[in-house]
Amino acid sequence: MNQETFKHTVFVLKDKLYRFANRFLEHQEDAYDLVQEVMMKLWEKREELSKLGSVEGYAMNMVRNMAYNKIDRAGRQAKYLQELPPDIQPERYPSLTQELILKFIDALPEKQRLVMYLRDIEEYEIADIAKLTAIEENAVRVNLSRARMVVRENLTKVFDYEKRRIGSLKG
Repeated sequence: MNQETFKHTVFVLKDKLYRFANRFLEHQEDAYDLVQEVMMKLWEKREELSKLGSVEGYAMNMVRNMAYNKIDRAGRQAKYLQELPPDIQPERYPSLTQELILKFIDALPEKQRLVMYLRDIEEYEIADIAKLTAIEENAVRVNLSRARMVVRENLTKVFDYEKRRIGSLKG
C-alpha cells in the first residue's frame, strides 16, 4: 500500500477513531495521542492491511484495546496516589441532556456501550456493527435494545425527579 492509498483508506478514519477514543479516555489530548499512535502502527503495517476484511474494524479494535491498556495503566498508578475521600470531592451534575445521555451510555456494560455508541453516535448500520465487533446481528440488536432501555429509564428517573422538585418549589 502506497502513501496515497493509505491516505484514502486509512487516514480518512482519523476523526471517527478520535471520537471513539474520546469515549474511553478522560482527556481529549490523550485520545488525540492515542489515534496518532494507532495511525503510526497502521502505517508500519500498511502492507498487511490489504489482506484484512475491514481496515476500519481493525483500526477501531486497535483504538479500543490501546485505550483499555491506557486506562489499566492509569488505574494501577492511581492506586498508589493520595486521593481525597469521596465525601470531600464535589459532585458535578451535568446540566445538558446530551451530557447526561453520554454519561448514561458510559455507565453501560462494555458490549452495550460499544453497540449504542456505534449505532446512535457514529450512525453505523447493524450489519456493519456486527462486522466491527464480531458479534452476531441479533446480539447487536439485543444489546442495542437493552442499552437504549437503560438510558431511557435513567433519563425518565432524572426528569421525574426534576419535575417533582420544580413542583415542590412552586407549592
